[in-house]
Amino acid sequence: MSIKKIEFSNALEERYLSYALSTITHRALPDVRDGLKPVHRRLLFAMYQLRLNNNSGFKKSARIVGDVIGKYHPHGDQSVYEALVRLAQEFSTRYPLVDGQGNFGNIDGDNAAAMRYTEARLTSLAEIMLKEISEDTIDLIKTYDGVEQEPIVLPAAFPNLLANGSTGIAVGMATNIPPHNIGELFEALLKFLKKPNLSNNDLIKIIPGPDFPTGGKIIDSKASLKEAYSKGKGTIRLRANWKEESLGRGQYQIVVNEIPYQVNKSKIIEKISEMIDDKKINYLETIQDESTEDIRIVLIPKNRTFKSNVVMEDLFKNTDLEIRYSINLNAISSKLEPKIFSLKDSLLSFLNHRYEVLKRRSKFRLLKAKNRIEILKGFLIVFAYLNQVIKIIRTENNPEKKLMQKFKINQRQAEAILAMRLRQLKKLEEKQIKEEHKELLATKKELELILRSKTKQTSLLESEFRENLKTFESIKGCVDRRTIINNDFKVVEYQVEQFETKEPVSVILSKNGWIKSIKGHQDNYDNIKYKDGDNKKFVILCKNNDRLLLFSSLGKFYTINCSKINTGRGFGDPISLMIDKSDNEEIIFVKTYEADKEYLITSSSGKGFFVNTNDLMASTKSGKKVMNLKDNDRAVSCYEKKGDLIGVFSGEKKSIKLLIIDNLDIPNMQKGRGVILQKFKNGKTLFSICLNSNEDILDKNNKVLLSTKEMKKWLGKRAQAGKIEPKNLHLKIID
Repeated sequence: MSIKKIEFSNALEERYLSYALSTITHRALPDVRDGLKPVHRRLLFAMYQLRLNNNSGFKKSARIVGDVIGKYHPHGDQSVYEALVRLAQEFSTRYPLVDGQGNFGNIDGDNAAAMRYTEARLTSLAEIMLKEISEDTIDLIKTYDGVEQEPIVLPAAFPNLLANGSTGIAVGMATNIPPHNIGELFEALLKFLKKPNLSNNDLIKIIPGPDFPTGGKIIDSKASLKEAYSKGKGTIRLRANWKEESLGRGQYQIVVNEIPYQVNKSKIIEKISEMIDDKKINYLETIQDESTEDIRIVLIPKNRTFKSNVVMEDLFKNTDLEIRYSINLNAISSKLEPKIFSLKDSLLSFLNHRYEVLKRRSKFRLLKAKNRIEILKGFLIVFAYLNQVIKIIRTENNPEKKLMQKFKINQRQAEAILAMRLRQLKKLEEKQIKEEHKELLATKKELELILRSKTKQTSLLESEFRENLKTFESIKGCVDRRTIINNDFKVVEYQVEQFETKEPVSVILSKNGWIKSIKGHQDNYDNIKYKDGDNKKFVILCKNNDRLLLFSSLGKFYTINCSKINTGRGFGDPISLMIDKSDNEEIIFVKTYEADKEYLITSSSGKGFFVNTNDLMASTKSGKKVMNLKDNDRAVSCYEKKGDLIGVFSGEKKSIKLLIIDNLDIPNMQKGRGVILQKFKNGKTLFSICLNSNEDILDKNNKVLLSTKEMKKWLGKRAQAGKIEPKNLHLKIID
């Protein structure tokens, strides 16, 4: 035993590449020629071997799966059964290759019944895929145990890769090929036969885009689709199909009758129902699933003022009624290597495969015809020299050798003559043999011409394509395009406010942090009930579509949608359910959000600055930190900017000083600590307000607290100490 030393990295790389290549070629990627992965190919071949044709009886799926994993596919039975189920599902496969009997799942995402309960057989389309497989049209390789043989590719008389598409994830690469319309594919192939130099741009005119089994609508420009098909990679937008149904008197409902490919119907309904319950959308009253075999999702709007196209545009934006489908034309080439194909390359690869199948079939038939002609020649010698042949057979010890010498025939012919029955010597049989010989000579000549002439091969392929297309056309709705393509789609412009019912509400926030809303506005809110020891702090008169800005003692701004605040007669909900507020954090300001408003925010250390409301909206519950504070420092006030002056109150209880300064000295900032507004030796800044030099300071009863003439006594520069305030002015302002 010898031990060989190798680098670990080299060993790992070698084994990983071996594993990756095995996964790519033997599991995850389809072959460009027949569009099948190994598991699907083995399923169809096993069903062919079991003679499960379109006109035969069904067999248990478990029997089929058993044959596949026993003979060809050494993997789990469940993965093989799932592949079988998918081939039978009309909503998954554009042109099903398996005819299933029993429960094979549904578009709601419900699984198929266990394999012991379902039955299957091949469809007529699958038979086209397997047609002429017994005429040496493809190579067979040994199975994993070396006992059986399996095809490396199927003859595939239609372009299954593009017709049914494929999806898979390999190691380091993936594939996502959408299904297409078979009528358009055959039209493109027939054009290709006449004009082999067709470009991707020419093909786009024939094949404008994918054709999904579940229909829907593609909303992308021609340029976008051209690029995707030319490069073999791209993204398309696919959305549900819908219509508006009138209910009379201006009322209507929206009916969604087609959903995007591979989207779970029940999940769409569940998502929209959640959005209605959570009041994230208030333009829908309810959603109903009235689907039977056909999809019918009914959306009932709250009132007729909402336009149906605007409602749907918002749903497309927020749900899977619209998806982005990634195109990745990655497949295994005829050289058994992974490659990204353009639309043209994939069709050419299929055509080349069909040419190869045609030539191999013709060679097989020619050899068969030659062998038969050879035998028939021997039979004709018998009829020409019947008495001599009989004499040789009756008198010679080795008649075979004598026949070969006498009539210059080979051993096969001699054996065939000796194997003839007496009944074949009748006159009628001689006539039939002569006719068969004549026909076979013509067939031989025709087959030799096919093998010599590319023109003849092309003509035969054209006839085959037209014949196969008739098979598809014989199935109702099979060649009709299901997916609408709108290259000139324009997005419906709308504002979220269009959906909002603007009803007046009053939002009440208590001192202990309980929040609720009540319908309408009142003159008096003294009758509102609070928990024991709690009381009113803020009452904000607003509308249910407004957003509230809240400023806290820790310098954070929070945003709350009024529509999300519970309405009721109780005490409300803790505000901590709506925002991530700390225990030592106090809400000191609440106001409805208005764009481009400015507020003066002040800290207890005497610093402050102006902020714009456009910079204050918080996108998360954790809020937006705007004012930076040192330890033991707190934000104390937030005041709307008005007038040209600022009044700052700082100090201790018995010695509060007022300083009035020009607001031009205060900067506008997005966030920070701000500048010093007022200096003080003891105490802290209580709050600051905005003033107008031409207006008196009034209390809530319009009584003058400080006139404009008296104001001048407290005017000064920023960062001064100020003078003692008029008697308890700050308390009167707070009241």
